[in-house]
Amino acid sequence: MVYTGSCHCGAVTFSVAANAPDEGMTCNCSHCSRKGFVLTFVPADQFTLDSGADHLTDYLFYRHNITHQFCRTCGTEAFALGKSPDGPMRAINLRCVPSVDIDALTITKVDGASF
Repeated sequence: MVYTGSCHCGAVTFSVAANAPDEGMTCNCSHCSRKGFVLTFVPADQFTLDSGADHLTDYLFYRHNITHQFCRTCGTEAFALGKSPDGPMRAINLRCVPSVDIDALTITKVDGASF
């Protein structure tokens, strides 16, 4: 199964080789809470940037562990790059995946403000 997503203007598109998630995560850190993300995480090798690499701008803060990438045209952050104990991963903003019904997800709240 593959699901796809994009930024608001459509310049940045991506696909994920995995089943669409039935769970998501919200975080109360200063960045996520301002952006209103609902996230899922996938191994980097399941993620493909289909278009728009030249439209991406990086943002790093705090410990610089996560590279937040957003479209420099519309400002949408559809995904981020980071590392997990199992290797490189991607955080997918499920609000940028039209086929995912956010209201149907089981949401886990993470206290990222305390990290």
